[in-house]
Amino acid sequence: MRARISTTVCELPFATYTCNVNIQYSKPVNNLKMPNNQIQEFQQPCTRHRFLLLLLCSSMCWMLISCQAQDPPEVQEILRPVRSETVSLTGSNQTRTFSGKAQAGLEAKLSFKISGTINRLSVKVGDKLKQGQVVATIDPRDYDLQVQRAQAALSRANAAARSAAADYARVRALYENRNASRNDLDQARASAESSRADVSSNTKELELAQLKLGYTRLRAPAACFVASAPAEVNENVQSGETIIEVVCGSRLEVVVGVPEVYIARVKNGTNVTSTFDSIPGIRFPATVTKVSVTSGQTATTFPVTVQLEQAVPGFRSGLAAEVTFRFEAGNGKARILVPPVAVGEDRDGRYVYIVEELEDGIGTVKRTPVTVGELSAEGLEIIDGLPDGTRIATAGVRRLREGQKVRLMNSSPQT
Repeated sequence: MRARISTTVCELPFATYTCNVNIQYSKPVNNLKMPNNQIQEFQQPCTRHRFLLLLLCSSMCWMLISCQAQDPPEVQEILRPVRSETVSLTGSNQTRTFSGKAQAGLEAKLSFKISGTINRLSVKVGDKLKQGQVVATIDPRDYDLQVQRAQAALSRANAAARSAAADYARVRALYENRNASRNDLDQARASAESSRADVSSNTKELELAQLKLGYTRLRAPAACFVASAPAEVNENVQSGETIIEVVCGSRLEVVVGVPEVYIARVKNGTNVTSTFDSIPGIRFPATVTKVSVTSGQTATTFPVTVQLEQAVPGFRSGLAAEVTFRFEAGNGKARILVPPVAVGEDRDGRYVYIVEELEDGIGTVKRTPVTVGELSAEGLEIIDGLPDGTRIATAGVRRLREGQKVRLMNSSPQT
């Protein structure tokens, strides 16, 4: 058996492809016993087959070329998100705003001084009360009986006192006529004094019983609004148990938490302004009335109470409020303060990245050398290199590079 091999090479700019074609014959052509003209006729089909195979190989090479010539997919640029803020000059009047909650000038939980069963509850949540108005009563029968018993005891004491006084007067007259001994006189006087003491004691018992009877009526301490009424009629309550909660008073207050770095600069009588989310666009003047000496629920803030100088329309206890304080700087000189993390440092010195906003929250960063001053609780002072009103990156400074595109996150300085 004889084999003939034909090889086709495709050379491309980026690769070389080789196609090998093997053509096998079952019998050698030279061994065939036939005339020359028949041998040529036999060889012609083989030549045609070889040509077709070469054409097929070329087509495959061009298919590979077309696959390799396709453009690679575009890779979308990933933008690093950064926090930023606009710096500004802070001078002798630095403003800081703290959040808090509004409350009435007087908030009270009304309760009975005695225990018993509620037989009347004449108010509901939202009712306006007048000063001295009866809002609830306890069944008074037990306490009425105590008053009657005290009255009877007082009557007996008065009768005993009158009898003892008469005996003392009679014994004293006999003693003056030398018809009674000194011992008789002393006993009569002691009996009279003891009877008078019993009268005084029973009088106090009667007053106490009458007070308890009066405590069966619960009255409003001032003109108030009912905030809640957790008790119900026919409910047996103990002394001190809350019956209703009221908010009273025309002077409204706001309680805010002031951080420890500012609490030393807050004084009683300081003038501030207050705003409410439910009343936009209006600032209410107020005055600091209470400055706590202990921290509140969070260990880093101290409760400060301010009292509003005017009524607030539509006021409700518990409204969200903000109070703005003005603090004087220590040296009274205007300066630029930035968060310490916004300033980077390398062998070329200290620097910040200025953010130049382009559009749709996308910007580029530019490295700017700065000169820093003192570090305080309010931030790091920038002496030179940073103009007023410049937006700077405040996080991830060491991972930024000159001219890098970034996505700006919503971040603004504390006002």
